[in-house]
Amino acid sequence: MHGDDDRAKPDPEALKAQIDQNLRRVYKEVLDQEIPDRFRDLLEELRRKTDGKE
Repeated sequence: MHGDDDRAKPDPEALKAQIDQNLRRVYKEVLDQEIPDRFRDLLEELRRKTDGKE
């Protein structure tokens, strides 16, 4: 009978590197997306209001 102690433990640094790589890939995809027009319009409206132009 084999227990959990018989399996090789994953290298914590390799695990961290893999997580880091996956997070960077996912967030890069998000950053590369265009901002929707409605959101861009809302940001512009907010800028005008905070600049006192309205």
